Amino acid sequence: MNWIALALLCAFALASADAATKAWLQGFSAPELLVVRFGIPGLLMTPLLLGLPPLTDLPLAFWGWIAILVPLELAAMLLYMAAIRDHPLSLTLPYLAFTPVFVIGVAWLILGERVSARGAAGVLLVVAGAWLLNSDHARASDWRSWATPFAAILDEPGSRMMLTVAAIYAVTATLGKGAMRYLPPESFGAFYFALLGMAAFVLFVLPRPRMLLKLASRFWRVLGVGALMSLMVYTHFLAIQEVAVAYMIAVKRLSLLLGILYGALLFQETGLVARLPAGALMLAGVILILL
Repeated sequence: MNWIALALLCAFALASADAATKAWLQGFSAPELLVVRFGIPGLLMTPLLLGLPPLTDLPLAFWGWIAILVPLELAAMLLYMAAIRDHPLSLTLPYLAFTPVFVIGVAWLILGERVSARGAAGVLLVVAGAWLLNSDHARASDWRSWATPFAAILDEPGSRMMLTVAAIYAVTATLGKGAMRYLPPESFGAFYFALLGMAAFVLFVLPRPRMLLKLASRFWRVLGVGALMSLMVYTHFLAIQEVAVAYMIAVKRLSLLLGILYGALLFQETGLVARLPAGALMLAGVILILL
């Protein structure tokens, strides 16, 4: 399977996991959802750890990357889960398109990467998409109201939370390049999620062991979400192995549009006609940035 097919499968698995989480796991707290999204994939992907080199052979630099990445990833997922659980998918998921916008600054600071004129044009498209997403706040009769959609981004809690997630993911995506130099991509994905799963267990399950009873009460639904997340992780790292990370992420961001469709088809979220073109415009900006 080529990288494009893998990346498309990754996007589908991520959007499906988000929709399944919202549909099947209502009433779960953000920490409980974090355990599902990290812990179950960590268990399901355990067989991929069989080819892992001895941990003592991994250099100190690798553990330095991991020490930074794990807490950031946990914080991002807590916000992510709270956003999609409590707010419309169409007003949260599109803001993940801001991740590569933030990456421009983060990658320049950490890796010395600079954007081209084409990348700057992509930033403008993402901002334009963000405006269009909230364009119902503007009134054609009052030009001053045209700035209202930008304020609406901050006024809408779900959008604000997902913007924070996008910023954190910009950091983890950049730092992740450093950690992945020491392990094969598929092994790194399994190892990374095993660590995230263990961290989630220690932080959230051990202090509240009754959480396991709640997870077991919806065993098949929890397993289904975990399986979708495992598929996402596996295809993510396989695709990255075959092509530059930037191209893979651009294709993976199709999950944003799939998320909007899920919101309309499964949850009867309104405004699809206005929001789907907005999501498409933001995605076009992401692709232009990453070309």
